[in-house]
Amino acid sequence: MENLRNKKWFVLIAVVILALTFYSFKGDNRNFQIAKNLEIFNSIYKELDMFYVDTLNPEKIIRTGIDAIVMQLDPYTEYYPEDELGDLKYLTTGKYGGIGSIISYNKTLERVVINEPYKDSPAAKAGLKPGDILLEIEGKDLKGKTTTDVSDMLKGEIGTTVLIKVERPGTKQPLEFKITRESIQVDAVPYYGIVGESTGYILLNNFTDNSAKEVRRAFISLKDQGITSLIIDIRNNGGGLLSEAVEVVNLFVPKGVEIVSTKGKVKQWDRVYKTTKEPLDTEIPLAIVINNGSASSSEIVAGALQDLDRAVIVGTRTYGKGLVQITRDLPYNGSLKLTSAKYYIPSGRCIQAIDYKHRNEDGNAGRIPDSLATVFHTAAGREVRDGGGISPDIEVKIDKYPNILFYLISENMIFDYSTEYAIKHPTIGSAEEFEITDADYALFKEKVINSDFKYDRQSEKVLNNLKEVAKFEGYLEDATAEFEALEKKLSHNLERDLDNFSKDIKQLIALEIIKRYYYQEGTIIQQLKDDEDIDEAIKILGNREEYHKILTAISTEPSDNSEV
Repeated sequence: MENLRNKKWFVLIAVVILALTFYSFKGDNRNFQIAKNLEIFNSIYKELDMFYVDTLNPEKIIRTGIDAIVMQLDPYTEYYPEDELGDLKYLTTGKYGGIGSIISYNKTLERVVINEPYKDSPAAKAGLKPGDILLEIEGKDLKGKTTTDVSDMLKGEIGTTVLIKVERPGTKQPLEFKITRESIQVDAVPYYGIVGESTGYILLNNFTDNSAKEVRRAFISLKDQGITSLIIDIRNNGGGLLSEAVEVVNLFVPKGVEIVSTKGKVKQWDRVYKTTKEPLDTEIPLAIVINNGSASSSEIVAGALQDLDRAVIVGTRTYGKGLVQITRDLPYNGSLKLTSAKYYIPSGRCIQAIDYKHRNEDGNAGRIPDSLATVFHTAAGREVRDGGGISPDIEVKIDKYPNILFYLISENMIFDYSTEYAIKHPTIGSAEEFEITDADYALFKEKVINSDFKYDRQSEKVLNNLKEVAKFEGYLEDATAEFEALEKKLSHNLERDLDNFSKDIKQLIALEIIKRYYYQEGTIIQQLKDDEDIDEAIKILGNREEYHKILTAISTEPSDNSEV
């Protein structure tokens, strides 16, 4: 009996040793593969450097290899060498050293132009205006330079100066500006006010340092003005710091509530984020407005408030970024922003939409199909789903802009007309009252028609393709009359199109003009005059019965997860 027990122990010990040996071998094999391939990579570069016919640029070649590595991973893992760390800092702080202006490239002029100086920025205080054509920076000709090239030249250490020469439409001689660079802070909350009768509105543009404090200040100010409901607009907010998202949610949710958890390979880094402060208001009716440009921290805010049944979500489905990044220091002052975890909002769902692990034959990663989404439930039992961003409680269909609008923008027709308008009109009425008159629009139409403006008409392209197919299949001869009639109806008529789509065109002209007088705040006020998402949010917040019904009703039908 004793011998039998000894044999069993011997077999057990042998199995354990074998398992440990196998595990060790697996680990050693992986380490060997890493060392082997790094040595191969190093040897290939050395051979190329010594014997390749042309001289290699080591920084460029190695950077190409690094970029190829990170491109095989998720879309958010990036390498930042020392000279690009300012871009990484800007993502987390919203600050940079520069003159404070949006710039854009004019392909006709082959030059960069001032698009929009920030209010009270060095650029604005020096007198730069939208439409100014950048000729030189510190005596260097900017012909053919990209916006990235020019942006890098304009940015610099706080307190240093930069000499800029511009050509201003309507002015005969070039103008020179010597501008002292300052710390430029892009406001997380560029505007807040009251919409409708008593609904507060806060536009939240990013989740950088102190963004939650900005929302807090705006909300307190609006409450002092007597608002009875609140809209937070996070459309096109690409996210930022996870901690700031938690603090924004904390303004409306009790202390001690779990908002988000993160899980990754390094278990010691897994975290659960709960609200840590007393909220400002847990009762005020709340609507969060989202769209496809809402991502990351924006989705944590919208998703957490949806999962906790604290807010009605209005708009269109969000981007679907359910991953968390951290930064790791590298030799020679570089940095690696890498994806370290997935995050999960209160219902337990991860809303990551891009299936980066499974790529198509062309190397691109597709979205996770709705058919594979899993159902989760909010605190009240409402159905929500993972894998495809945050779906709104109230969906607002996106209006498709006409094709002509794209070409009017890309050909700078609207921008140039607005510059001319500003030259002729030193002042205008308030942002709330400003509008494009019929006389203004008539001048714009005249400018476009006289400029030999050309644009693609999709209907003509489709018709030509159909004629080719009909000819190939032998039907064209019998259908010649019908094609000729249809071609006549679809004939190019610029003036007609400018009239048919005048509402959309006028709106963009108004936005472009008003920013020349009232900066970003003016454009926001103008946009709010005709904003279907905001109108829908105001409507639901004004109907308390329907508002509470949305937040308490348990869905018995599958959620509408159609792509938007």
